Amino acid sequence: MNRWRDWWTQAQADFQHAHYALQGGHYEWACFAAQQATEKALKALLEKHGRRATGHVLVRLLEAVWDMGADVPDPLWDKARILDKFYIPTRYPNGLVEGAPTEFYTQEEAQHALDCAEQILWFCDRLLGG
Repeated sequence: MNRWRDWWTQAQADFQHAHYALQGGHYEWACFAAQQATEKALKALLEKHGRRATGHVLVRLLEAVWDMGADVPDPLWDKARILDKFYIPTRYPNGLVEGAPTEFYTQEEAQHALDCAEQILWFCDRLLGG
């Protein structure tokens, strides 16, 4: 069964959660939710085209999209690299030298994460036929 629509629906929900976290001042969670929305959007795109979508590294998922013949705009690669850095350290204190993630992430970083995610989600939406 191809569940690409489920991945896409969850990507949109995660993106909305990122907005809520940003508004609530939970910047580490906004960054993580932006990464998650992007991961799930890319997995939706791959699943729709019958590709097995595994892993959490956005750059690798973009490579898989590229491998299926999609023209990935150059700026999206750097946006994926930025978001990839939010997968672990936004959630785990041992992802940083010391301190809790909630003490380190800023509103500016969170807004930038949402901006990066939004551009990749737009790209995915276009290729999904949205």
